[in-house]
Amino acid sequence: MTAGGEGVAGVGPSVEAVFREERGLLLAALVRRFGDLDLAEEVASEAIEAALVHWPSDGVPPNPGAWLMTTARRRAVDRLRRDRTYAARLAILQVEAERAGPAAPSTGDGELPDERLQLFFTCAHPALSAEDRVALTLRCLAGLTTQEVARAFLLPPATMAKRIVRAKKKIREARIPFRVPGADELPGRLPGVLQVIYSIFTEGYAASAGPDLQRLDLAEEAIRLARILRRLLPGEREVAGLLGLMLLVHARHAARIGADGELVLLDDQDRSRWDRTLIEEGQGLVIVALTGGPPGLYGVQAAIAALHDEAADLATTDWPQIVALYDVLLSLAPSPVIALNRAVAVAMRDGAEAGLALLDELAGEPRLSGYHPYATARGDLLHRLGRHRAAADAYRQALGWAGTEPERAHLRRRLTECETAADGSSEDVSSGDRDD
Repeated sequence: MTAGGEGVAGVGPSVEAVFREERGLLLAALVRRFGDLDLAEEVASEAIEAALVHWPSDGVPPNPGAWLMTTARRRAVDRLRRDRTYAARLAILQVEAERAGPAAPSTGDGELPDERLQLFFTCAHPALSAEDRVALTLRCLAGLTTQEVARAFLLPPATMAKRIVRAKKKIREARIPFRVPGADELPGRLPGVLQVIYSIFTEGYAASAGPDLQRLDLAEEAIRLARILRRLLPGEREVAGLLGLMLLVHARHAARIGADGELVLLDDQDRSRWDRTLIEEGQGLVIVALTGGPPGLYGVQAAIAALHDEAADLATTDWPQIVALYDVLLSLAPSPVIALNRAVAVAMRDGAEAGLALLDELAGEPRLSGYHPYATARGDLLHRLGRHRAAADAYRQALGWAGTEPERAHLRRRLTECETAADGSSEDVSSGDRDD
C-alpha cells in the first residue's frame, strides 16, 4: 500500500473488503480527532500497512475498525511527541474548531449523520475553489485514487495531483478548522457535496480502469451517503433528485454485465433483470425533485433516467421528451458531456445523420479529448450509416482511450465488425448512406 492509501493490491478478498469498508471511517475519525488531513492520511496508511503485516498470520480481529483506529492513534501520538511545533499547531487548530463549531445537526430521529458525511461538508469550505473542494473530498474522504478523481474531472492525473496538493496547502495555510457547519451554512455547501457523492457513484457505475466495468462498492456507498443526506436535509429537492437519479441508474446494474463479464448495452439488456423496487423509489423521488420550484440539475437527470427505466424497450422510449430534458439540462449547466448525451438522444429521435452532425460540432472540444464515450458514439452512428471505415477509425480511437477490459472487449468486437463490413463493401464516402 502506498503512503497515500492508493490501494491494497495483493491482499486476500476478506482483508481487502475490511480495508474498503473501514478506511473512510478511520480517516474521518482521525481528521476530527487531530484536525490535520495530512497527519490523518499518513497514520491511517501506516495502520493499514501494519494490518497487512499482522492480519495474514494473526487473522482479521473481531473489531477491525477499532484495531486500525488504535494503531493509527498511537502512531499519531508518537509523531506529535517527536514534533512539538507540529503538536502546538494542531492544538491551536483544535481550540479554534471547538470555539467555532456548532453541535452536529440531527437527522430528525435523534441519530447523528455519518461522520464521513460531516467531513464532506467540512471539505466543501468556501475558502477552497469548487474544483479543489470536490477533488480533495473524493481523494481523501471517499478513498478514490488520484487517477479516478482525474477521470471524474476529465483531467490528466498529474494535473489532478497538483490540485489536491494545492487544496491541502490552502487548508493548512488558511487554518481552516475541520468542523460540522451550522444549519445556516449547509445550503451553501450543498452543491459541492452533491457533486462529490455523484462523482463517487459515477466511478462505481462505470469504473475508469481495471478488469471490471463496475465498482458496486462505490456505487452503493454513494447511495448510502445520499440516503443519509436525504434524512439530514429532507426539504432539499436536489438531494431527492440526486438520490432518485442514482437509484434509477443503479437499478440496471445487474443487466449491464453478461454471463462472461462482457458489457451489455442498454438496447440489448434484459429489462426483467432491472430492480423494480429501486425504480419505484426513484420515480417517487423524481416527483419530489421536480415539484415546488424550478428544476435542478439532478432532478432533470433523474427524470431522464426515469424515462429510460419506464420504457419497455429502446423503440418505445420517449426520445422527444428526453431531448427536451437535455435542452433544459444544457440551460442549467452547459457541458460537452451533456451535449454529447443530447446528440445521442437526437440520433434516436431524428436519425443517425442528425446525431452525427451534432457530434461533429463537438470535435474540437478539449474536454472530450481522451473521453472514450465520445469516440464510441461517433463509431456507433457511423456504423449505423454504413460508413464502416470511418466507424472503424472511431472505434480504434475509443479503444485507445477506454479504461476497463469489458469496454475494450466490446470495442474490439465493434472494430472487427466494421473492418469486416468495410472489406466486403464499397462505401459512399460523401454521404455514407446505403439503401441496398
